[in-house]
Amino acid sequence: MSAGKLRPALVAALSMALVAGAAGCTQAARPAPGSPAAATSPGPPACLALTAPAPVTQTTVNTIEQAYYCVFAHYYDGPELADQVLLAGAFAGFTAELDRLGLDQADAAMPALTGNRGRDWDAFAAVYQKVTSLMPATPAQQQALAAATLTGMIASLDDNHAWWAYQPLPPGYVPGEDYGLGITTSPAYELATAAPQEALPPLFVTAVAPGSPAAHDKIPLGDYIVSVDGAMAFAGGVVSPGVMNLLYAPYPQAGSVSLRLRRPGNRHTRTITLTPALYRAAAPAVSAKLLDRNIAYVQLPAFFDGAADQVRAAIANLAARASLRGLILDLRGNSGGAPAEVASLLGSFVHGAAWSYDCDEHGHCTANDTDSSPALLHLPLVVLIDRNCLSACDAFSGAVKDLRLGTLVGTRTAGIVSAPATGYRLDDGSLLYLPARHELGADHELINGIGVPPDYYLPLTAWDLSTGHDPDLTKALALLGQ
Repeated sequence: MSAGKLRPALVAALSMALVAGAAGCTQAARPAPGSPAAATSPGPPACLALTAPAPVTQTTVNTIEQAYYCVFAHYYDGPELADQVLLAGAFAGFTAELDRLGLDQADAAMPALTGNRGRDWDAFAAVYQKVTSLMPATPAQQQALAAATLTGMIASLDDNHAWWAYQPLPPGYVPGEDYGLGITTSPAYELATAAPQEALPPLFVTAVAPGSPAAHDKIPLGDYIVSVDGAMAFAGGVVSPGVMNLLYAPYPQAGSVSLRLRRPGNRHTRTITLTPALYRAAAPAVSAKLLDRNIAYVQLPAFFDGAADQVRAAIANLAARASLRGLILDLRGNSGGAPAEVASLLGSFVHGAAWSYDCDEHGHCTANDTDSSPALLHLPLVVLIDRNCLSACDAFSGAVKDLRLGTLVGTRTAGIVSAPATGYRLDDGSLLYLPARHELGADHELINGIGVPPDYYLPLTAWDLSTGHDPDLTKALALLGQ
């Protein structure tokens, strides 16, 4: 359920390899003989089982084949999935990249597919190899074609927790560093890429990472991002994926990025130039303080390992200083994380309750219960949420609402919560993430693609950020003061 993985940041991709365990992707089980999908080819070599980040090498047709069979073996409805879906998506990605590179070929036509996984793969691979062997492509272009093919294949699943991560290491990289501009926006990269039709204008800065290029240029919170490299952030009300990719700077990215910014309430714009770079990424941590003398305010940026214990420790430290009469848990911008941390933190408010369900393709669901080991806090709870609260944050917020544990204030969550994903290492060193189940909320409702609505709708605007005003926090204090 981790979502930092959706963002093309270097550390997110590498750390997720360790969190997910980088399981070995073995050959998929073949359908029963005689079934429509029965495969005839011997299948791909097993994916490599690694427990640490590995340098990436050239992505080949063998890599694409590994991913193809891994989906059937490990994806949510892999056993029932029609291979035509995967191969059509793969071929669409392949031909689109051919066209983009100016290398389109007369023989680059989709072969006839029958629904037999083995024979269909052989037909697809024959066309792919024929086209790529005849054209005058450089190694970089061959890599771009393979990457577009594999990306198109996984995108055909239309699942926000299924993705492929091919992450070269920047020169000089050391563990604990991140790469990019260091800007976080509203709408967030995850929402803008997973559901661009739901990303609403304007695009503005919500956070700047310490030590990043954006921090060195002292970009203030709340600034509108009017354009990036001359491209408007929104065109016809739809966010530009190219702009978002430039802002979040997946490595490698050539050269500098030009941003045209405007302060809220100011008609004048200014232009700055930033160059993506490595910078020391701060480890996620809980922050806490007392408000109105006896209200605990705790900010949780992600459900990282140990997050629930950090929240409880922060509350205990505040309780030692005052007799607490309420808790404000700020999950705005929370990028998700480990389901175990969700269960643990919810266990501070209710024991042994089903907070979500993981369901297979046949609708058979397994309950995920809250942890009964933490002591109950017995504090009135207000949770601050927004459209940048996603994945595990979606799930936590849904549980608070369904189980009536507190009040939600802010805006609807992102709705990027299909299910927890497991990582599988491919032979080029890249990672394939696939969820084996799909998730429903505590009331068996679908949150994925929809989000969790707040009890009190109060958007935090660019003007609020630029002036230091926080209507969500003001409302939370008023609710706890009643």
